[in-house]
Amino acid sequence: MLSALSIRDIVLIESLDLEFRSGLTALTGETGAGKSILLDALTLALGGRGDAGLVRQGCVQGQVTAVFDVGRGHPVWGVMEESGIDADGDIVLRRVQNADGRSRAFVNDRPTSVQLLRDVGARLVEIHGQHDDRALVDTAFHLALLDAFAENGEPLEETARLYTSWRGAEKAVADAVKTLEEARQEEDFLRHAVAELERLNPHAGEEEALAVRRQTMMAAEKLASDLNEVASAVSGEDAPDARLAAILRKLERRREEAPELLGGLLDAMSAALDALDGVRLSAEEALREAAFDPSELEATEERLFSLRAASRKYGVQTDGLSALADKMRGELDLIDAGEGSLEKAKAEAEAARAAYGEAAAGLSAARAAAAATLDQAVNSELPSLRLDAARFFTDFRELGFEAASATGWDGVEFHVQTNPGSRPGPLLKVASGGELSRFLLALKVSLADAGSAPTLVFDEIDTAVGGAVSDAIGQRLARLANGVQVLTVTHAPQVAARADHHCLISKNPVEDGARVSTEVNELQSEARREEIARMLAGATVTDEARAAADRLMAVAG
Repeated sequence: MLSALSIRDIVLIESLDLEFRSGLTALTGETGAGKSILLDALTLALGGRGDAGLVRQGCVQGQVTAVFDVGRGHPVWGVMEESGIDADGDIVLRRVQNADGRSRAFVNDRPTSVQLLRDVGARLVEIHGQHDDRALVDTAFHLALLDAFAENGEPLEETARLYTSWRGAEKAVADAVKTLEEARQEEDFLRHAVAELERLNPHAGEEEALAVRRQTMMAAEKLASDLNEVASAVSGEDAPDARLAAILRKLERRREEAPELLGGLLDAMSAALDALDGVRLSAEEALREAAFDPSELEATEERLFSLRAASRKYGVQTDGLSALADKMRGELDLIDAGEGSLEKAKAEAEAARAAYGEAAAGLSAARAAAAATLDQAVNSELPSLRLDAARFFTDFRELGFEAASATGWDGVEFHVQTNPGSRPGPLLKVASGGELSRFLLALKVSLADAGSAPTLVFDEIDTAVGGAVSDAIGQRLARLANGVQVLTVTHAPQVAARADHHCLISKNPVEDGARVSTEVNELQSEARREEIARMLAGATVTDEARAAADRLMAVAG
């Protein structure tokens, strides 16, 4: 519910901090006191359209903050969490309106879009009046209201699930048809391409391996003579190792004669012989590795060029040729399978359609029954509201598969007939201002437990009606207040007398009468009786009016 409302520098309101409680709260005051300003401020906080004219004259900006105490099971928390907004404690909506026309929106002190502020606000407060333009008269919401009244939550979820399944199956059929048609158009090409790729039999990584081998063989061809020259130098007839070995053996025999003179030389010669032997072995190894069959180079180049030609031809990397062949084989399999796969998909789509149709038909039946019950409930409220000759009915139409959606296939609009013989039609178009407000009240009372916002605001819905009707309106507002918080701006003493809380809105001079400011004060006992007496008598409050106020309060109590 709305627990607090803080307003700063909005029209005639300089500074106002209000606290609200559960039950029915009446907001009264003389014409021009500022009741509409209060509602305009609340609407601004709920995401209503901003207007520079709302800022108090001479101020740079105005601000409205609304604080709500909402149970954890309410859907508004889901909206908060989806938007990444802290969802602990109270919900605080704040709107800053600048005098230059710009405005800023905040939810729980986090800057956000006005649209999100409006989405959250719409789930917290409903405002109804003679010029109501919200859910009760907006036909786009009538189906949802009927479903809430019928408690169709589970059937709706099942219908939505089956609708998604059906549409998915139909898409699968469409995709299969498209793929089959495209494949048939290219069947000859596909068969030729698959045969060619199967003969080529490409493998992942093959191009790189062939390119490396080709480069190695080409390099070996160029280096072969140099390698042979190295091998000849270290192991041929002119190789120095045999002569050095003979001299080394000769000097070894004479090492003892001059060890200090020959030791280093002999070691160096021995190391040189070892190095020459290493060069010989490396040269022989290099020659063995460089040896290749010229036909191998030719075959390698032919294979490499074939892979690259196929890559260019089919527009894929060589490593993708194998996957392309698999894809083409799959398309050929679809063609070869004929209509089998397509017929299976069609059968699945038809079964999904039938399942959805059964669920949608069941949902329609539940809605039709709920519509009849709702019509009866609303029409039973109308006589007490002096709408004896009027009739409310739900224009329910089962439209079938052509109108199929996740919510079923029904069209729902709330219609009224104000007088026998007159043409019935939508609420907003047929009912006058006073009639509309009473129809809306009757409808709202009937829908009281059907997903209502936790706070309902009724703006002068008792205008232009007599005492008996005003009393009937008051009774119904009080009934609504047993389940949700209700705020009503009223000029009817019969309505005010039934309120649990009574706030007086007044316009008082400030700064020695240089300007005025709107104030709101909660009335208790005598002050409340005096205000109700004023509403009964007008400017001059008489003892008779006070006595009448006592009687109204006693009856209401």
